[in-house]
Amino acid sequence: MTAPNETYQAQEIWFLTGSQGLYGEDTLRQVAEQSRHIADILGSHAEIRARIVWKPVLTDAESIRRLCLEANASDTCTGLIVWMHTFSPAKMWIAGLSALDRPVLHLHTQFNLSLPWPSIDMDFMNLNQAAHGDREFAHIEARLGVTRKIVAGHATDPRVVKRIAAWSRAAAGRQASRNLRLARFGDNMRDVAVTEGDKVEAELRFGFSVNTYPVNDLVAVVDSVADKEAAELAAEYEELYDVVPILRAGGPRHDSLLYAARLELGLRAFLMDGSFTSFTTNFEDLGGLRQLPGIAVQRLMADGYGFGAEGDWKTSALLRAMKVMGLGQNGGTTFMEDYTYHLGPGIPRILGAHMLEVCPSVAAQRPRCEIHPLSIGGREDPVRLVFDAAPAPAMVVGLCDLGDRFRLTANAVDVIPSEPLPNLPVARAVWKPRPSLAESAESWLLAGAPHHTVLSSAVDLETLSDYAAMTDVELLTIDDNTSVEKLAKEIRWNAAYYRLAQAL
Repeated sequence: MTAPNETYQAQEIWFLTGSQGLYGEDTLRQVAEQSRHIADILGSHAEIRARIVWKPVLTDAESIRRLCLEANASDTCTGLIVWMHTFSPAKMWIAGLSALDRPVLHLHTQFNLSLPWPSIDMDFMNLNQAAHGDREFAHIEARLGVTRKIVAGHATDPRVVKRIAAWSRAAAGRQASRNLRLARFGDNMRDVAVTEGDKVEAELRFGFSVNTYPVNDLVAVVDSVADKEAAELAAEYEELYDVVPILRAGGPRHDSLLYAARLELGLRAFLMDGSFTSFTTNFEDLGGLRQLPGIAVQRLMADGYGFGAEGDWKTSALLRAMKVMGLGQNGGTTFMEDYTYHLGPGIPRILGAHMLEVCPSVAAQRPRCEIHPLSIGGREDPVRLVFDAAPAPAMVVGLCDLGDRFRLTANAVDVIPSEPLPNLPVARAVWKPRPSLAESAESWLLAGAPHHTVLSSAVDLETLSDYAAMTDVELLTIDDNTSVEKLAKEIRWNAAYYRLAQAL
């Protein structure tokens, strides 16, 4: 069995070029040749997530409108890069932009890196006037309130490529969110507030489809797994991880490893059969499961699935989106929870973990496969992978429902080596939050951000900011430039903005 169906190779970003018929066929032919060349330059960069697809030059309102509708209907188009090579009267773009339902990146570039000063004449000026045309186009974007990212510079500039690449990853995350089906096995943990949320609004805003399935529907699939398949997967565990002797074949607890493998195979089958890319569990509702899923959840996350503990579907969906955004980047992305603080002496830092469920994509070393008692859940001792997270700059991100809007909160952190933890047999991460533990904690609490989070060393702030803009979701950032006083003002301003921006 494989990971959730990934369509990254099929994803496309359409490259649109604006002009007009005023300049004649010869000029339009040059516009087409040169715009195709710019698209080819961008398409040569592997860090730009999707395939760049050049589209014929647009010179009239009807062709623009039809192309925007085609983009909406396309299962592969994740966004549009738009450039006005010449002057393109912007009223032509009103119908198309008004109908468009894809992210827009306005590329403010030109074909020439340098001007050929001695040979410049009016023909050259008419052909190379993006400085003129893009201002006209930007005006209509602003007039229509089009959410867009603006990137200025030549297509060969590494900064331009880096910013387009971040946007392309965010567009892939948005597309994953819009296609996301999430299976909740049971409800959320009783009496917990932050894991609640408006599923209808989430589907309207992000596209998440979130539904509950009886745990015993999963149990039936787990119990139907063939012994041979479970044994083969357990043997794979012994090859991939440092499995403790009692769990190995012939060991006194090997049956627990076999059941853990059965759990993974059953979960995979259930998720794949329903085209789910995210899921939740709840230790309070395990039905006929013998173990709380541990290694199964960890390995599914490593394959790209979103996960949330205690029924936390918002964090599960966010994890899935960030898994997609971080695909192919250095680092990993995992479900996480701030657990406890080291306030001193030395560097104040946070120890993050969960009962079992931290993704091995962030592991610093080959994980150990162990079995230990779990004091909650009332089931057999669960099998889990144990490791420390690799040191790296990272983001800790939470998604919460404030009633009138969703809020993303992101804290820039530095994952650092852990002190020895011989009596803590779970996967864990230790990090220094920016600007300091005290200010980040005060800011996080002020934001009302959740305790379940996504920790990622693969997704940067620019990509996350682009994703928030594409989904029209509030983003609060806690980093080196944050002060609690400034954040409090930002929260008040945001509250006013989002309430005024709501439809009457």
